[in-house]
Amino acid sequence: MDRKSFLKVLGGGTIAMTLAPNIMMAEDLKIIDVQSATKLTILHTNDQHSRIEPFDENYTKNPNQGGFARRASLIQQIRNQESNVLLLDSGDIFQGTPYFNFFGGELEFKLMSMMKYDASTMGNHDFDNGLDGFLKVLPHAKFPFLCSNYDFKNTILDGKTSPYKIFNKNGIKVGIFGVGIQLDGLVGKKQYGETIYSNPIETAQHYSHFLKNDQKCDLVICLSHIGYDYKDEPEKISDKILAANTENIDLILGGHTHTFLPEPQTFKNRQGKNVLVNQVGWAGLLLGRIDFFFDIHKNIQHIAWNNQAIDSSIIA
Repeated sequence: MDRKSFLKVLGGGTIAMTLAPNIMMAEDLKIIDVQSATKLTILHTNDQHSRIEPFDENYTKNPNQGGFARRASLIQQIRNQESNVLLLDSGDIFQGTPYFNFFGGELEFKLMSMMKYDASTMGNHDFDNGLDGFLKVLPHAKFPFLCSNYDFKNTILDGKTSPYKIFNKNGIKVGIFGVGIQLDGLVGKKQYGETIYSNPIETAQHYSHFLKNDQKCDLVICLSHIGYDYKDEPEKISDKILAANTENIDLILGGHTHTFLPEPQTFKNRQGKNVLVNQVGWAGLLLGRIDFFFDIHKNIQHIAWNNQAIDSSIIA
């Protein structure tokens, strides 16, 4: 992506939307009492691809952009300002620079742990060193991997991932699960072994229902590594199709297709309610941010967003 296109996706905005029957519409932002609302800040990345350092300043597409140290500094700035923060990743942490070739993902996991990531899902490139390679460096990840449609019961990763996790942020219950792409044909059989893949739509429907209705979560998030859209393969399962064919998901944070969305996109689920979808490209060039404001009844009053560039303006 060239710099001109990159700049088009930056900025911030506000969204007034209905995600569930009990969510208020707020067409006039002046009526929103954000001072009395409980604010939840969701920060997210996807497809980091071992881009530890910024791109070189002479690189034509993304000169002097990205970098883990800058991202860590920005995340800390936000945490210093906000009380309720969740930091999430949508997979493909591995592969792309010599750091992965030399250290096998250990460095990425250590740095993400220092940034205090709360959860991630696995992308197809996270299988590149095989299940044994992933397991070898997994102790350096001080955050859970949420893999709802990969069954590892007959592999060495059995019990090493979780299908979902619930976070409580100042009384707001947030349920998170993760879905990954079909590995067969994309990843070598030797790399994923006896991992069993399940349909992400069916899996998402199951866990979103469980989290929203059984566990009474106020917000349900899907970490997705199935891709935003496939124009040449319209029937292929994507985030757009996932949103349209499920219920109870409030937010899909995507990956795999390296899509720089200009802003979070809104789709109707199969009940006609809105689902928010966001993806922030690749290589850690952006940090996605979505702020949810909940009223005293834990209904969403208001949503704001900001995809912030990771560049030299951030002092690492």
